[in-house]
Amino acid sequence: MYPNHIIFLLFTLLIYVFPSPAISNYLIGVGSYDSTGPAAGVNMMGYANLDQSTAGIHFRLRARAFIVAENSEGPRIAFVNLDAGMASQLVTIKVLERLSKRFGNLYTEDNVAISGTHTHAGPGGYMQYVVYSVTSLGFIPQSFDAIVTAIEMSIVQAHQNLKSGSILINTGDLDNAGLNRSPSAYLFNPPDERSRYPRDVDTLMTLLKFVDGTSQKSIGAFNWFATHGTSMSKDNTLISGDNKGAAARFFEDWFTSTATNSTTFDAQDDINVLMEKATAIKATGGQPCGKTTSQGFKVRKNADGSKFVGAFCQSNVGDVSPNVLGAFCTDTGLPCDFNHSSCHGDDQLCIGRGPGYPDEIKSTKIIAERQFLKAVELFTSAKQQLTGKIDYRHVYLNFTNIKVSLAGGKSGITCPAALGPGFAAGTTDGPGAFGFQQGDTKINEFWKLVRDHLKKPSDYQLDCQKPKPVLLSTGEMFFPYAWAPAIVPIQILRIGKLVILSVPGEFTTMSGRRLRESVKQTLISNSDGEFDNDTHIVIAGLTNTYSQYIATPEEYKQQRYEAASTLYGPHTLLAYIQEFNKLAESIAKGLKIGNKGPSPPDLSSVQLKLLPDPSGELPPPGIEFGDMKLDVSVPKSGFFSKGDKPGAVFWSPNPRFDLLSEGTYAVVEMLQGKRWVAAYDDDDFSLIFKWNVDNGSSNGLATLEWEVPDTASSGVYRFRHFGSSMKTIGSTTEYFTGASSAFTVS
Repeated sequence: MYPNHIIFLLFTLLIYVFPSPAISNYLIGVGSYDSTGPAAGVNMMGYANLDQSTAGIHFRLRARAFIVAENSEGPRIAFVNLDAGMASQLVTIKVLERLSKRFGNLYTEDNVAISGTHTHAGPGGYMQYVVYSVTSLGFIPQSFDAIVTAIEMSIVQAHQNLKSGSILINTGDLDNAGLNRSPSAYLFNPPDERSRYPRDVDTLMTLLKFVDGTSQKSIGAFNWFATHGTSMSKDNTLISGDNKGAAARFFEDWFTSTATNSTTFDAQDDINVLMEKATAIKATGGQPCGKTTSQGFKVRKNADGSKFVGAFCQSNVGDVSPNVLGAFCTDTGLPCDFNHSSCHGDDQLCIGRGPGYPDEIKSTKIIAERQFLKAVELFTSAKQQLTGKIDYRHVYLNFTNIKVSLAGGKSGITCPAALGPGFAAGTTDGPGAFGFQQGDTKINEFWKLVRDHLKKPSDYQLDCQKPKPVLLSTGEMFFPYAWAPAIVPIQILRIGKLVILSVPGEFTTMSGRRLRESVKQTLISNSDGEFDNDTHIVIAGLTNTYSQYIATPEEYKQQRYEAASTLYGPHTLLAYIQEFNKLAESIAKGLKIGNKGPSPPDLSSVQLKLLPDPSGELPPPGIEFGDMKLDVSVPKSGFFSKGDKPGAVFWSPNPRFDLLSEGTYAVVEMLQGKRWVAAYDDDDFSLIFKWNVDNGSSNGLATLEWEVPDTASSGVYRFRHFGSSMKTIGSTTEYFTGASSAFTVS
C-alpha cells in the first residue's frame, strides 16, 4: 500500500497531466512583480512597534495580479494581491495615475482592486494618514515607490499576456490555519446566529484557477482565506510575506516543479570527491558588477510575466489569528484571561503561540503549508467553470456621517474616526502599550491628559462613539495633516457568479458573514435568476485603502481590540452593509451609479519625511565590499547535512542604496561541472539575508544563512552576495558581488 502523500502526489500528477478541457469564454492574464522595500532601518507596518525596523530579508515580497475581460473591447477587471500590511489610498491614487498614462481609461478606480495580504513584516512609510505613518517616522519614498511600481508592473504584465481562456472555481474548508483571538467578543453575538456556524472563524477557502484556452494549462490561481499575517512576531526584523507570501511561494514552486522538473541538477560524485573539490575553491573577494547583474542569478526569472502566478489573498480576517495553539502567559505558561487577554492585568505578558512555537519561522511555514496544500487540493479538483458577465461598481463614501436604519424604526449615524483604549492594548498576536487591556471601558486621568493635549474630543464625538471611550479622536485631528481617513471606497467586482466585495478594512468573522449574506440576498432578490444560492460571495480585505476594523454592534459593546479599532462607531458595519447593498442592487438590475461620492484627498504634497537617507559608506582599509568577514565554517565531518545551517558574513554597506528589485542580495550557487548555477536566492524560504552594523566599527555586514532543505541535491555549493554603495550622499551608485569558499552538502 502506498503512503498517503504518495497517493496524493500521484492523484495530483494525473489531474495535472490529463486536465478536463475547459471552454474559453474570457480573456485572462496574470502578472507578478517584486515589491520588496528597503531592507534596513525602516519601521515595519503592522505592529506599530517602534523597535521593529527592517534588518534583512526572509523572502521577497511581490504584487500578483490577474485581469479578466469579456473580450478586447468589453468590460474588464484587474485584481492585485499585494504582499503588504494593507492597501494605501495614496498608493491607489498614484497607481491609477500611472495606469491612466499607459492605458487611458482602460483601468480606473472603478475596475481595479488592490488588496493587501496583511503581512506585518513589510517596510512601512507608504500610507498617507498620520496614525499609520507615525512609527515609520513619516513617509518613506523608497517603500512607496517599490510598492507602486510593483502593482503597476504586475498589471502591465497581466495586460500584455491577455489570452483566451477560462476560469474554474472551487471551494473547501481549511480547519487548522486560524483561531479566533477575541472569542469573548464573538460570544456577544446572538446565540441563534452563532448556532448556524460550526466555528467562530470562517474556514472556507475559495480558489480561482486560470486556464489557457489553447494549451489547457493553468497560468495562475488566486484564493481567498481569512487568517492574519502575524505568524512572524513583533520582534521579527526580516522582511517577510508571512504565511500567505510563503504559501504563494510554495504553490508557485510546486506548480513549476510539477510542470518542468526545473529543480533537477546533474548527478554528483561521491562525498569524498565532492569534499576535495570544495576544499580547492576559495572565496572570490569583492568584485564590481552591474546594476542588473543580480537579476541574472535569480532562480525564478519572471521579467515578462510568463510564469505561473499563485496568490493567497486576504478575507474577513479581523479576529482571526494564525497562532492556533492559543494565547498563554509568558510568566506562568497558563492560558490568558478570557475576557481581556491579559495576565494578572498585564496585556504584554499574553502572547499567542503558533503551531511551531517557539520558532516563529517554523510557525510561518506550517500555516503556509496548510494553506498551500488546501489550495493544491482545490486547484487539482476544480471543475466548475465561471460563465457570465464581467461587471463592477465603485463609490466613495464619507464614513463620518452615514445614516442607517435601526430596529424599532430608530436611526443611527456613523461618527468621525476614533480609537479606544482597547486599541492601545494590542492583541495576542502583538500586545501594545503597558497599562491598557482589551475591553477597557475607562481611560485613566493621565492618559486623558495626554489625549487632550493632542486633541480633546468633542462632546459630539464622545457621545457618538459610545460605548467606546475615545482615546484618540483621529477623525478630529488634522495637524500636520489628517490622522485618519474620512472618505473610503467600497467596490464590487463580478465574474459571472463570483462576486468580490472589496472592503477597505478588516471585518471580523461575524461581520463578514453578515455582509456576505446580506449582499447575496440582495443580488438574488433583485435579479431575474442571474444570481442564486450557488453564487459565490468573497470578501477581499484591506483593499484600495485602509480604515482599520469593522466589528459587529454586539462585539462593539465589549471593546476588545477589534471593536476599539472600529473607527466610525457602533453603526459602522450596518453602514457598510447598507451601502454595499446599494451597489449589489445596481449590479443585479444592470443600473449605473449616479453619484460616485466625494474623492479622497491626495496628501502626497504634505507628507513629512523624517527618516534620513543612508550616508555614504566606504569599506574598512584594505577591504572591498563583497570580501569575507567570516567565511563558511565547515563541520568536523567535512560536509553539511539536510537541516544544517551553513552561513557566511560579507562586508556590505546599507542595502537601501539600491533595492535590487527583481534581483537578489543572496544566492546559494551549486557547482555543475565547471559552472556555478544559482540554486536558491533571497526569494527562497530557506535562505535568509541579514544586514547589521559591525559592532566593532561603523561598517555594515551582510549575513547569509541557509537551512539546507530536505530536497537539496548532494553537491558542492557556495554563497554569493550582491549589493550597492555610495561613497558620499548623492554620488554614483556602485555595485559589487562576492562569493564565499565552497562547501559540500550530502
